[in-house]
Amino acid sequence: MKLLRTGVFALLAAAVLAFAASASGALVGIYRNGMESKGQLGQILKLSGSRCARGGSEGAFTITVGKATKECSYRTPVLGRDLEIAATMRLFNRPQVPKSVLRSSYFALDLRAGGGARYQLAAFPTQRKAQVRKVLADGSIEYLDIEKGVTQIGGLDKPTQLRLQAFNVTSGPEKGHCNLVATVGGQVIAEVTDEAAGELSGRASGFSAGATKAAKGVQASVDDVVIRVPGPF
Repeated sequence: MKLLRTGVFALLAAAVLAFAASASGALVGIYRNGMESKGQLGQILKLSGSRCARGGSEGAFTITVGKATKECSYRTPVLGRDLEIAATMRLFNRPQVPKSVLRSSYFALDLRAGGGARYQLAAFPTQRKAQVRKVLADGSIEYLDIEKGVTQIGGLDKPTQLRLQAFNVTSGPEKGHCNLVATVGGQVIAEVTDEAAGELSGRASGFSAGATKAAKGVQASVDDVVIRVPGPF
């Protein structure tokens, strides 16, 4: 499909969301990026991280974390409140990265990102652990769900399919709450509700790589990014 510019995607997402805000059912794909060309790679922009390097290799977008940095985040052209993002990610086993750092390393999908805050599905390949978490602007983290022994998470150098959905409830007593669904390898691993969804005002969608400690040298790849919105069907 022909890929459009950032502003067009933001407007498209807003239009579809306005039409489907109160609907439920099938999802509508509005963006796909196979990371297969310079044009597709160029659509991905830096979101946060003090020292981060980007690249492209074998049809994938690569993230390399630099000195004194815990996490590097990048965003797609799509902005919106109620989105689902999916991607295939992997963490590379780089010999220059200490085992203790690799053990705490993760790749993640991000929704409602902005000002340092976001919803995030983080997967730790060496621990087979997944976390659904809300990162606030001050850097504090609220863990909405933690799942261990997730066999669908590939190990180092292995691909993992992730999907994160964040849709607001639009009616009833839970109106304004956010329902989050996290999927790994095609299996739903967590469904949670955030009653304080209003704490996140960002609208960016994207992905991250990092570690719970300084992550110098940590490298991950991202491929087959797809973004969907609620459909009116």
